[in-house]
Amino acid sequence: MEILEKFKYTFEPKLLEEFESIAKEVSVKAGDVILDYGQIVRSMPIIASGTVKVSRMDDQGREILLYYVNAKESCAMTFTCCMEQFPSEIKAVAEDDVVMLTVPITVMDEWLMKYSTWKSFVMGTIRDRFNEMLNTIDQVAFQKLDERLKYYLQQKAKHTGSKLLNLSHEEIAKDLATSRVVISRLLKKLENDDLLLLYRNQIKLLNAFELEPTNN
Repeated sequence: MEILEKFKYTFEPKLLEEFESIAKEVSVKAGDVILDYGQIVRSMPIIASGTVKVSRMDDQGREILLYYVNAKESCAMTFTCCMEQFPSEIKAVAEDDVVMLTVPITVMDEWLMKYSTWKSFVMGTIRDRFNEMLNTIDQVAFQKLDERLKYYLQQKAKHTGSKLLNLSHEEIAKDLATSRVVISRLLKKLENDDLLLLYRNQIKLLNAFELEPTNN
């Protein structure tokens, strides 16, 4: 399985052999839902290429972006669902075309005891995603919406590797748990400040945008 070459410095050879025998390579298109609310997790996804957006819904049906999962990473919330066999409390959507490895949840506990690299991967994933969720909480609790918007756009540019972002105002509003009208007003102000350019369902970040502090 050629895809395992991406993980040869992440996992030990014996573990890679087990991946070879039981893992499945899965490809999904941009916009596809990989994991939905209430779904029972039956396999663990590990991203080989592409980016996955992970969101959570509140009691009023509003979604908020929690974090992104990139190449050679996985989702901590999926791990916890696997170990406890709880229905999913998050939604994972492919930001772009994604290739991933899926592993049956039945090997989770066995691999934690058997392979030090797998234990490090799982614990590191939980730690990193937990820190990202704390950052999201800090933003919601302590930052103004315009600061959250700037940070959101910077993170989008970072994950896509492009200053031209394919985003609608509605999509941004959904990720930040606010209204489209508010987002449109804040984006227009950023455009008037010569920090970005607005197009139909696209936003181009200008060089001056990167110099703007976001307190992150």
